[in-house]
Amino acid sequence: MMRHSELRAIGNTGVNVSRLGLGSAPVSGLFHKVAEKDADALILETLDSGISYIDTAPFYGYGVGETRVGRGVKLSSHNPTISTKVGRLFRPGKNIDFDKFPDADPNLEAYFDYSPAGIRQSLEESLTRLGRDSVEIVYIHDADALIREAIDVVYPVLHAMRDEGLLKAIGIGMNWCATSVAIMKETDLDIALIAGRFTLLDQSAQEELYPLALKKNVSIVAAGVYNSGVLVNPVDGARFDYEPASQEILNKARAIKSFLEKYNVELPAAALQFPLRHPAVASVLTGAGTLAELRANIAYFDTELPAELWADMEREGLIPPINQ
Repeated sequence: MMRHSELRAIGNTGVNVSRLGLGSAPVSGLFHKVAEKDADALILETLDSGISYIDTAPFYGYGVGETRVGRGVKLSSHNPTISTKVGRLFRPGKNIDFDKFPDADPNLEAYFDYSPAGIRQSLEESLTRLGRDSVEIVYIHDADALIREAIDVVYPVLHAMRDEGLLKAIGIGMNWCATSVAIMKETDLDIALIAGRFTLLDQSAQEELYPLALKKNVSIVAAGVYNSGVLVNPVDGARFDYEPASQEILNKARAIKSFLEKYNVELPAAALQFPLRHPAVASVLTGAGTLAELRANIAYFDTELPAELWADMEREGLIPPINQ
């Protein structure tokens, strides 16, 4: 079995995720239109390759992502683990994210609704778009400004819906460590998807979040491992956390790339595999909008890295030691 298709259990939930998962924002049309036939082909090849975990969300394409994932899965003979998210609903209005998701409906407005009825409606609409009666994992999405609501309202609602059989594992899907820690401390999460905080350029998740996850038996899904692209190709204009990378970030990424060349290791391969160093990480999630991107990600993830690579990078001061 290749590394990308290896399975990891999520606590005692009965849910398994492949070590490499597919994030569906790109196939939802993130920054570029994606033809329906191309979306179908990508989902089918993802599953045929042995990747058995796909993440989506209502926000991705304003429902387009969930619809495409659901259709692609139905076209296949596989039964993958699927995660989606709650917290946003849609209503008629101006789509302020249309430049980000050009395949979305320009006349839909997204808004946060963390009420019990809103959370239930969010999941029910997701299940309809996915064409499923239930889903394996549900994440509370982007709760950075709604921490108390996430703890006091959303988590209990998801707990109740889990008892109803609508989901199996409860998690958070977020970008920042402090707010993730706050929610993790006061709930009994099964899983946490954290983007961009444990990469070759940013290891802040291992300061408090990952040790807490180990203590509370919360599985981590490490997303955003390319930090928006700078860890694929650190050229001028490359993005870091969705914004143009600073010169400091570019210099650091280029220094890592140059160091890796001595070992004949490509930067994306090291970036994709870096999160596996930490025992809290169950899966690495990365998006792909084309078959070429999908195939490259799988190849990079399965590349055998030199045994001494991480230790040598630590000695050079390019990455810190692992903190458990």
